[in-house]
Amino acid sequence: MTTANFETARRNMVEYQIRCCKVLEPELLDMIESLPREEYLPDDVRSLAYMEGHVPLPTGQEMLSPLQEASMMQSLKLKGDERVLEIGTGTGFLTTMLAMRSAEVVSCEIHAELVELAHNNLESHGVSNASVHHVNAMNPEALANAGITGMFDVIVLTAAIDKIPEHIKNMLKPQGQIVAFIGKNPVLSLVHMAYEGAACTKTALFETLLQDMEGMPVKREFIF
Repeated sequence: MTTANFETARRNMVEYQIRCCKVLEPELLDMIESLPREEYLPDDVRSLAYMEGHVPLPTGQEMLSPLQEASMMQSLKLKGDERVLEIGTGTGFLTTMLAMRSAEVVSCEIHAELVELAHNNLESHGVSNASVHHVNAMNPEALANAGITGMFDVIVLTAAIDKIPEHIKNMLKPQGQIVAFIGKNPVLSLVHMAYEGAACTKTALFETLLQDMEGMPVKREFIF
């Protein structure tokens, strides 16, 4: 595809995949339309950059759909001063959008090949306030060993998970936000959680499908 074709596909994506599904924030839509999504993908799948579904990635992973990404961004209403923890970097496309609207993004990716791809994408697009770490964020010791500590205003999980692990919730500030894909396939919802101390307001954005979170601890089962 030519540059002009990608630009047309990007405009159509915004109009027919995102805006029509009640993602209406003008600045967010302008940002999405300005970002060359295809440049974040390996050459062999760039032609799929603006499809409605999930684009296949190396290591058997998949890119979030445009609507999933846009809905996550709209729900967070970032002001620009937030410290964000992202779990599941992928190609770094959502990482870039988060970085454009926050002060700092710390992103965790379990697959080394995707870490390298995302790092190169962020660097080539001039994103200087995001870092990508090769770490299993579902392992609290691994997070600590990687130097990922402190508290975050926002936590974003980009794969399906039954419930948020306690060590992840403990990294959220008292007035923080989490957006995650909660449930078990095929019953899965994109959920936004806004915390005020111990109180939490949960908003289910829509039902969807997504790969399960990797790196979860294995539960031991006793057989009698």
